[in-house]
Amino acid sequence: MKLKVLWMIAAAGLALAGCNRSETTAETERDVTKAAAEGQEEVAEAQSEATKDVADAREDAMTADSTDDAADAARDTSEEQAKGEYKVAVAQAEANHKVANEKCEAMQGDTRDACKKEADAQLERAKAQAEQLRNNAG
Repeated sequence: MKLKVLWMIAAAGLALAGCNRSETTAETERDVTKAAAEGQEEVAEAQSEATKDVADAREDAMTADSTDDAADAARDTSEEQAKGEYKVAVAQAEANHKVANEKCEAMQGDTRDACKKEADAQLERAKAQAEQLRNNAG
């Protein structure tokens, strides 16, 4: 029983030691490149969805039966535009965050922790800015 506990403690110690290990430059570059590519795919998807939503709203505006319907459709188009810009801005912020976090992996200890905290703070600032722009547009 004691031997089993010792093995578990040793395994946990090795796992924790590995968590604080910085990546090699090659690993970091690979991970940063992968995160950037995935992030840009997500941004492109958000842009595509936003463009489709705005086009649908514009089509509704063009087929409105009355002046009131046209005004509502125009407002909807404006709201869809603001929502789309927000989604794209958030997708870009999250893509940047993934890349920043991957760059942090090349660091160790407190430097890594500070880097990740700064990346998180930048993400939150970007999201707040996107939300403010969306709310001002609507």
